[in-house]
Amino acid sequence: MRGWWHDLTDLVLPAECGGCGRPRTVLCPECRAALHGRAPRRVRPVPEPAGLPVVHAAAAYEGAARAMLLAHKERGVLALARPLGTALAGAVRAGSRSSAVPSGGGRASLLLVPVPSSRRAVRARGHDPARRIALAAAGELRRTGTAARMVAVLRQRRAVADQSGLGSRERLANLAGALEVAEGGARLLAGGPVVLVDDLMTTGASLAEAARAVRAVLGHSRMREPEVYGRAAGEARGERRTADATAVAARIRLPSEMAAAHGAEGGIRAAVIAASPDSFEINRN
Repeated sequence: MRGWWHDLTDLVLPAECGGCGRPRTVLCPECRAALHGRAPRRVRPVPEPAGLPVVHAAAAYEGAARAMLLAHKERGVLALARPLGTALAGAVRAGSRSSAVPSGGGRASLLLVPVPSSRRAVRARGHDPARRIALAAAGELRRTGTAARMVAVLRQRRAVADQSGLGSRERLANLAGALEVAEGGARLLAGGPVVLVDDLMTTGASLAEAARAVRAVLGHSRMREPEVYGRAAGEARGERRTADATAVAARIRLPSEMAAAHGAEGGIRAAVIAASPDSFEINRN
């Protein structure tokens, strides 16, 4: 109920800037510039958790950008989802360019996979911030010529403690094994290059755990496919052997094809709206 109520009040009541509080505007020009005014950059937390994919961020988590993320996440200012989604789309594009991911003219859509909030947090806030922003980012990417869609295939498999106040090692331990791909999600993830998305990266623990969960199902799919191909080819005889092998290869995605879609080992990318200021230091990139 809280979600639709915020949607309604955003339409009928005077808004204020989510970054600075200026009245009668959802986002003033100065705060919009703070969110969209700089080119997204690659970011790295220190220490960098094992398994963290390449991450691009649109802004540093400070000032107006920090205020906007908190307003959207904690106060339910849902009108900020679109400008935040535009910022996230920019970070997705930056990562896609660096990895030569195909755009609208290519074969596959970018798959934006949001890092899920806990059920407890969603109930308290009345919405899932990362999922809402991922939807907005996918729409912005499509409007600007990049094929993209949001696939919410990750879910929490167990309860985790509140991350606030935890250090990097504590966060890694808290989240280890906490995420999984929902049933049927592996099929969706085989449809294109995966970009994990979230509103904020601090220690990188959430994105590293999300990447582990996605890699687990993609790796399992790659392991099974040669067995199917080998069995079909081995059972064929003479001219039929070649025909059957060709037919099987046309029906399934072979490991080389999946590697092309996902960029082999480092193919999963990540994008966030904001990251800690320290992670932007150029000597870490």
